[in-house]
Amino acid sequence: MEDTFTLAHLSDLHLSSLDGVAARDLLNKRVYGYLMWQLRRRSEHRGEVLEALVRDLQSTNPDHIAITGDLTHLGLPIEFQKAAQWLQSLGPPSQITVIPGNHDSYVKTPWDRTFAFWASYMVSDSMQFLAGEGSNPNATFPSLRVRGKTALIGICTARPSAPFLAVGSVGQLQLEKLEKIFAETGQQQLLRVVLMHHPPVKGTVSWRKRLTDGATFRSVLARHGAELVLHGHAHRTSLTQLQVPGGIAPAVGVPSASSLGRKFRRRARYHIYHLSHDSQGREIRLSVRCYSPAEGRFTLEGERQLRLPQPAL
Repeated sequence: MEDTFTLAHLSDLHLSSLDGVAARDLLNKRVYGYLMWQLRRRSEHRGEVLEALVRDLQSTNPDHIAITGDLTHLGLPIEFQKAAQWLQSLGPPSQITVIPGNHDSYVKTPWDRTFAFWASYMVSDSMQFLAGEGSNPNATFPSLRVRGKTALIGICTARPSAPFLAVGSVGQLQLEKLEKIFAETGQQQLLRVVLMHHPPVKGTVSWRKRLTDGATFRSVLARHGAELVLHGHAHRTSLTQLQVPGGIAPAVGVPSASSLGRKFRRRARYHIYHLSHDSQGREIRLSVRCYSPAEGRFTLEGERQLRLPQPAL
């Protein structure tokens, strides 16, 4: 008997208007992001695209939704509150997993004014009762949520960085915890889906946007494995490969889910993964949903099968 779990992956929403931003909020790196928003991004990341996205998610009705960062643009407390309201309209925390992006960590800001608003969407299953009661990224990540035979493993790569840089890192503490999580979920024969913002494969994005400890993270995967890695950050679709025990694991990036897309390859898209488990093994079918400006809605752009590494014996 086949057991199928559907997972929607979206990223880089940039839920913001930045109307009424105070000058005191821009006395740091945020001034560069504010200028970029006014000059270019506010005409690209559109509310009508997000409205169409919500309608389409209600229609496709996935079992779970993964959002891999950049829900905000400048990481302002008011943006976190707005994003929290949007998440609540999308669904309950048990059905949505959120991972921070570099724009959400634009500058160092207290947890209780920012990520605390999303805590219930980020924490592990075992920490749900603590959500919103005071935490921090070091305590929250890596996160682990198990849905049937699928393990959703969340990693925070978001770090404040210097102006004109958008780098990220996993960090030694998360890497040590991941060794145990990957090993235990592998022993349980769970299909491990890694959620992160920065691409793990070198060359996917430019040097100034890279994952600084990507080589170390890839070595952890090479020892313990995962079946699928999902990320955002690049604002375009990408499909790369990671060496893991048992073969090659796909790493798939998705474009911004709110982009009007004057350049077609950067037009808003989200992915739906159909994760199947049966007596013959495991497989993944990927459906790509793309925004159509002419129709004002998301439509099916295409489908493909992804080859998974063989489970360890």
